[in-house]
Amino acid sequence: MSLYLKQIEQLISLQKVDDEIHGIKVELEGAPKELESLRARFADVEARRLRQEDKMAHLRDQEKRLGMEIEDDSVRLKKSKSKLMQVGNSKEYHAMVREMDSLERVNRNRDEEKTALIEEVERQKSTSEEIETEYATIEAELKTCEAGLEARVRQAETALEKLNAQRSKTAVEVPAPVFARYEFIRERLRHPVIVPVSGGVCTGCNISIPPQGFIELQKGTQILSCPNCRRLMYWSEHFTPTAE
Repeated sequence: MSLYLKQIEQLISLQKVDDEIHGIKVELEGAPKELESLRARFADVEARRLRQEDKMAHLRDQEKRLGMEIEDDSVRLKKSKSKLMQVGNSKEYHAMVREMDSLERVNRNRDEEKTALIEEVERQKSTSEEIETEYATIEAELKTCEAGLEARVRQAETALEKLNAQRSKTAVEVPAPVFARYEFIRERLRHPVIVPVSGGVCTGCNISIPPQGFIELQKGTQILSCPNCRRLMYWSEHFTPTAE
């Protein structure tokens, strides 16, 4: 194997370790965000739940008030009917009849209001049940996430320790100038640092490299950078099973 291919192979090995490190760091960054997202969802459903409870309490108060009013009017109507039998003249009789008609109209209106209120209570009960189900689901999910987050972080940090030790060993095998170049790019660009070129296209930025650059890359004499994304690159055909 030529010196060039040996160095590319060393860089690919280093990149594989960095791939694993990158994956764990992404997980460590993403885990708190996942928890934060769940907490936001829980806060939202909790607020809706409280609003729904207030709405149901208001409807129950209305139902209670309306029931008392209907009962009071029924008592008044019975009293009016009793008094009607004791009226001494037609003027008083007609006045009592008008009062009873008025009470009956009010009662009919209140009965209609009560029917509409009962229907609304049933609708809101259904909404309350849906919210309660959602609340219980997210609450359970949140507790599980909170409990598991600490364990996940511990596992990730342990794995990261081992990988960093492995990286140090792998980095020693790379010639110092090549490693310095790799680190310079790693600190300034998004992951990854070294990528294959397939069909004349850099797989780091998915842009074709100039024909002359591709010819130089195929020669395999020096480590080149993509003119577009500046990542280190190698010809994928240099590392096919046949070439190996």
